[in-house]
Amino acid sequence: MTNSLEPSSSFGSVEPTPKSTWRWRFESSSGAEVTLPEGSEAGSAGGFPSQSDAESWIGEVWRDLVEEGVDQVTLFEADREVYGPMSLHPTA
Repeated sequence: MTNSLEPSSSFGSVEPTPKSTWRWRFESSSGAEVTLPEGSEAGSAGGFPSQSDAESWIGEVWRDLVEEGVDQVTLFEADREVYGPMSLHPTA
């Protein structure tokens, strides 16, 4: 009998799961998605490796997003909505 380093096909293949991608959806006050203009510095961020990275980023750029016409944001982990919408406007 030979021992192989390859997994046995009788157990099926085990695929590594992709890392979760955290992302913000930018929205108007009506909930419609807002697409930022090409080259917008605030909209240049792609996915984030963690929730805390996404939240730190939004804390740094929310004012820029408001200037670009974003009223609120919703946080997603891949396709799962985590929370939102969250207003970017200060409370009175």
